[in-house]
Amino acid sequence: MTHVVIKDVEKTFYNKVEKTSFTVFNNINLTIKKGEFVSLLGPSGCGKSTLLNIVAGLDKASNGVVKIGTKEVSGPGSDRGVVFQEAALMPWLTVLENVTFGLKKQKISKEAAEKKALEYLKLVHLSKFVGSYPHELSGGMKQRVSIARALAMDPEILLMDEPFGALDEQTRSMLHKEVQFIWEQTGKTIIFVTHNIRESVLLSDRIVLMGTRPGGIIQEFPVNLPRPRKPSSPEFIKLEEDIMSLLAGEIEKVMKEEMGDDYNTKKASLLYSSNRNMGEHI
Repeated sequence: MTHVVIKDVEKTFYNKVEKTSFTVFNNINLTIKKGEFVSLLGPSGCGKSTLLNIVAGLDKASNGVVKIGTKEVSGPGSDRGVVFQEAALMPWLTVLENVTFGLKKQKISKEAAEKKALEYLKLVHLSKFVGSYPHELSGGMKQRVSIARALAMDPEILLMDEPFGALDEQTRSMLHKEVQFIWEQTGKTIIFVTHNIRESVLLSDRIVLMGTRPGGIIQEFPVNLPRPRKPSSPEFIKLEEDIMSLLAGEIEKVMKEEMGDDYNTKKASLLYSSNRNMGEHI
């Protein structure tokens, strides 16, 4: 069953003062099935987060249309939950209060809201921290609260914008397992933005590779590997290398544009590995 349809989408930003414009991406066409886990991968500036924001209804496309089922996206909606790179928790509220905050806005009783929040906090293994405040939590725990908060609203689609980008490798690895578990348990459709090739192969049913500005979809990679996935397997490594060969070329274009005559192809080619956030610092 088709869940998300992105048709002929373009995003152009205009500077009214300087009377200039630049197109981030154009001609984006993508169909996502219900329950599918799709990663958007590409160099910085290619528009991954912008596209996610358009699907979320937080930004508007310059041209084209996005549909959830048969309904055109015209703004934010309860059918979509968003998890950002920063957890953005309210520091004066406890873990439980942060998760119930949105539920209470829906005029759900306090008892019903807390029951639902506790269900999802249990799912992300934070039942013992319901009374804690954000400053008492690690970065990974804060992100789990953020995920629980989004899930508690019971969206059909979970939109995740580099949710693990600021975390250390060990915490990131742990949360990979958490997200896979949540996805398997809930059956949510997930659209996941990342710079990290290995992360996308570990988590996704399909990887959508976007190119440099003005960007578009270069290629889609189905990930037909059994779960749980082993990064050491020949099939996993081969897929990483296939993606890297295309993505490295796109990042090289960005570096040449940014650095001009200072760009050194030979030196820069040593910077890339599939387990890095490719293009992260550009």
